[in-house]
Amino acid sequence: MSPVNDREVVLDVRNLQTYFKTDAGIVKAVDGVSFTLHKGQTLGIVGESGSGKSVTNLSIMRLIPSPPGKVVGGEAIFEGTDILALEEKEMRTIRGNKISMIFQDPMTSLNPFLRISTQMIETIRLHTKGISKNEALERSIEMLKLVGIPSAKKRVHAYPHQFSGGMRQRVMIAMALSCNAEILIADEPTTALDVTIQAQILDLIKNLSEKMGTSVILITHDLGVVAGMCDEVCVMYAGRIVEKAETEKLYAFPAHPYTEGLIKSVPRMDTSKKGERLYSIEGQPPNVIDLPPCCPFHPRCPKAMDVCRASYAPITDLGEGHEVACWLYNSEEEKAVALKEAQA
Repeated sequence: MSPVNDREVVLDVRNLQTYFKTDAGIVKAVDGVSFTLHKGQTLGIVGESGSGKSVTNLSIMRLIPSPPGKVVGGEAIFEGTDILALEEKEMRTIRGNKISMIFQDPMTSLNPFLRISTQMIETIRLHTKGISKNEALERSIEMLKLVGIPSAKKRVHAYPHQFSGGMRQRVMIAMALSCNAEILIADEPTTALDVTIQAQILDLIKNLSEKMGTSVILITHDLGVVAGMCDEVCVMYAGRIVEKAETEKLYAFPAHPYTEGLIKSVPRMDTSKKGERLYSIEGQPPNVIDLPPCCPFHPRCPKAMDVCRASYAPITDLGEGHEVACWLYNSEEEKAVALKEAQA
């Protein structure tokens, strides 16, 4: 397989900004996010709750409730078109068809009053011109078989409550890919599932991505999931991407202190000592209402400097697609010292 960055770009997000107007002030939920997604790539977006992961992808899907939310800037280029600038009618031809999304809890995404067959047929016929109801039903059964639903021909006519949580999530994946979507956005797809089912769902997404050539954006707070699933990772904090790198590079050399803290807070069998306390990042995520123009992580950062309290750090290229927004790497001299310390 060719390196990720040599593959075709299917989605190019540039300086995305999504704000929410509240009585307390302007919430800058997403503030200048940029990334590219390549053909067949699985891109992980990680960070604590409230970091802007889900809002970023809801913005791409044009599903931000307005009011109070609004995409105030940026572009999302898909097939040569900025989908953020499309009319809603045009966006409906892309949403659920070429770009699909599965959510955390499948029970809230499936209509409990309608059979699975009804919901899948509606999705397929909406996005496939000239397909009959019977043909759409056959397609639904094929997709349920593909995602591992036993007795698919019979169970396609069941109601959502007749499926377990893991099976409902499989149904959602089948629906999302039933129109041969080019991009699948998975927003914490295993949160409501137990550990053994989580592994099955993640393996399913990975295998289907490889088989169908689908590009995947995986939103998660679980760095263990990222390590086994993703080609590249974007780390978000307070509405911004603070670090971006290929997965192996990120784990071998976490450049941003926040990324380093996230990785250190994951228990490891190979290095953890008996009785040793698990590392935790001190403090709480910031209130994103009217954030000051400086590094939002500085109150929690053990390496914070005066400049961190004064202004945002620029994006620094560490080489081979590894980028970080941190003042530790502002000059070539500082970069060399920080790299030496991190790699020690």
